[in-house]
Amino acid sequence: MQIFNTKTREKEEFKPLKGDKIKIYYCGPTVYNYAHIWNLKTFVFEDVVVKTLRFLWEKVETTMNITDVDDKTIRDSINAWESLKNFTEKYTKTFFEDLEKLNVEKADNIIPVTEVIPEMVRLINTMLRRKKAYISDDGSIYFKVSSFERYGQLSGLKLEDLKNWVRIDNDEYTKDNFGDFVLWKAYKDEDWENFWEEKFEVPHLASPEGEEQKLPILQEKAGVRTIKWRPGWHIECSACNMKAFWPQIDIHMWGEDLIFPHHENEIAQTESCTRKEFAKYWLHSGHIMVDGKKMSKSLWNFYTLEDLEEKFSSENKSVLYRAIRLSFIWWKYRDSINFSLDLVEKNITTINKIDETIKNINLAINSGEKKLMGISKEFSNMIQEHMQEFVRILEDDFNTPEALSLFFGLNKFANTNIREDLLSLEEIKSLLNFYRTLNEVLGIMDFKILEESKEIPKDILEKLEQRNNAKSEKNFELADKLRDELLEGWYKIVDTREGSRVERI
Repeated sequence: MQIFNTKTREKEEFKPLKGDKIKIYYCGPTVYNYAHIWNLKTFVFEDVVVKTLRFLWEKVETTMNITDVDDKTIRDSINAWESLKNFTEKYTKTFFEDLEKLNVEKADNIIPVTEVIPEMVRLINTMLRRKKAYISDDGSIYFKVSSFERYGQLSGLKLEDLKNWVRIDNDEYTKDNFGDFVLWKAYKDEDWENFWEEKFEVPHLASPEGEEQKLPILQEKAGVRTIKWRPGWHIECSACNMKAFWPQIDIHMWGEDLIFPHHENEIAQTESCTRKEFAKYWLHSGHIMVDGKKMSKSLWNFYTLEDLEEKFSSENKSVLYRAIRLSFIWWKYRDSINFSLDLVEKNITTINKIDETIKNINLAINSGEKKLMGISKEFSNMIQEHMQEFVRILEDDFNTPEALSLFFGLNKFANTNIREDLLSLEEIKSLLNFYRTLNEVLGIMDFKILEESKEIPKDILEKLEQRNNAKSEKNFELADKLRDELLEGWYKIVDTREGSRVERI
């Protein structure tokens, strides 16, 4: 299997660190608001990666953090006059509901950041002892970037090419204000009740140049200092990894917007403690544009899943969610994609066509009219070749566009052969099972529609047969009357080239 490693900027053969399990970590949401489509696109990409590896290897364990404390969660919880816990739990709940709608599986380990404070403290104390970190005159603890020689290996940035050193207290920043980043923030009045009283080993107060200064009066016995503090953003993911996977992982994922500074800083602080390579492979998905423009609230192209539900309120929700997922996987994950309402509408039509094919397959299985029996060698070879090709495509850096192309070719084959009655009952059943297999990765089919078809009452099916007979006898007045009676009972007739059926409205 070949995957593109951001760290080397090349496709590499994927070789797990150990044969017994693949360890994957991906950054979770900052739960201060609803997830927008860029977030959701990234989680769908990560879901495809995990499902592919489970499809091919099976032994995969995943971990994701929930950032329930940072600058934004504290700021907005205070503005909302809610406790940080209640505020973040509300958005966490909605986030997981959004993932379920888009057929994204939950991570095996889900770790709220506020539950790994002890792990953060241990990491920071290790960095303090090794003089990779220092406590500054503002009372915060910073990572000393110049102490880590490999800094910039992921982003490709070189220390000498960056602007002059500054000390950065913000959670998020760009290379334009590069410098030592905060690990643990000293308490400020605007933090309100959001702080922890933790003990750190502070043998000296150091400037970035390494000049040692005397500790302030707050020094306690044995060089340990206790004060009100709260975690910085970057240390959170390192702590979550330590709790779940210590000390190394196979794959780390998220969107390319986190390559610098977040992932660069994760590497520096983690490897400074473990002295081992943190992640062997780094995967990053591309940006998302909306109607050809950068996503922005001011341009009214900033969509949450709820926004799309409102804009397509007349659509079947299952169809809508799968159309959104399809809109995300039409491109290679590393590409920037152009998202639009027209794209969603087009894919709603596509999903409805897929559903029609699945219903026709099911109808052919349950009709009891099949004359052909057994599975031909030609059909068996076709399925085997498609499976081999599907695996080859997935092993080429999770190539979902090509996988979809293969699937739609199969879909065309199914429609043609069922319409012309060229398949045996066993072949049609095998075809349906193959659809289920492909969907283990694609996640764009909903087989619940098959259960719905089984629930149609006998009298409704009889009325459908009467309507079809009336239509074939050109008694259109009676056919229309029976159609209207079905509608009054909340059933609609679906006429296709393969035949007619009723569906619950």
